[in-house]
Amino acid sequence: MAVIIKYIVERKGVEKMTFTSKKEADAYDKMLDSADQLAAFLGASTVTLDDQQLEELGLYLASNKEMVMSLFKGNDFNPEKKAKKEK
Repeated sequence: MAVIIKYIVERKGVEKMTFTSKKEADAYDKMLDSADQLAAFLGASTVTLDDQQLEELGLYLASNKEMVMSLFKGNDFNPEKKAKKEK
């Protein structure tokens, strides 16, 4: 019999993702924390978005934080370069 350790990331009582590595689970949990903070930040703005849109936008920005940070540094956005990295 094998023993398998699983790390489960849970938000508001809902299981979001399961990992076999604590490092990966912690990174995903941190990304979700950032997404929540971004959604709250955007929700406090004058932009009119519903809760679902705020959540999706916050998650998108958090999951692409390297690109967002690069843009704030003045680098250009190149969607073709992003597509090549994902392959």
